Amino acid sequence: MDMPFDAMSEVSDDALLVLYANGDAAAARALTTRLTPKVLGHAYRMLGDRAEAEDVAQEAMLRLWRIAAEWRQGEAKVTTWLYRVVANLCTDRLRKRRSVDIDSVPEPEDPAIGAEQGLQQVARAEALQTALDSLPERQREAVVLRHIEGLGNPEIAEIMDISPRAVESLTARGKRALAEVLAGRREELGYQDD
Repeated sequence: MDMPFDAMSEVSDDALLVLYANGDAAAARALTTRLTPKVLGHAYRMLGDRAEAEDVAQEAMLRLWRIAAEWRQGEAKVTTWLYRVVANLCTDRLRKRRSVDIDSVPEPEDPAIGAEQGLQQVARAEALQTALDSLPERQREAVVLRHIEGLGNPEIAEIMDISPRAVESLTARGKRALAEVLAGRREELGYQDD
């Protein structure tokens, strides 16, 4: 298929996956470009470690390519399937981490951003990640999918294999817990009450 790359922007994820399964390399590139940032961002927010998130994103995309030939359009959204795979891979890694001695974990790298605004953004992101890390695993997953990834409750319910009402409950409790953790840091993080 010889079409401009941007022509794929209007093609659905399902259709691109089917095109890839039929040997269309341009469809694979378009789907990879579209989905990899989402997958990587979700994995990073779940794990808090960029290198591990990159490994998870790569594995999730490989799994997507492996199932392409068997993909049944209309049964599930590609993104729903992919977020579920990422969540499962992250959960596996988080469980393995619990058995690792804390002293063997390297210190996180300090990003070298010189501008004050850049430093503030880094501090805010780190504060959010630390607060997310303090949440129970299921609350963290629901909050990340809803408020960071922007997914709707029905899709989150499908990804997490729970009811939409349970998603609402998890996200509400997670938001309250995050607000409590971050409440005393408003001024430090540069948030002003108007």
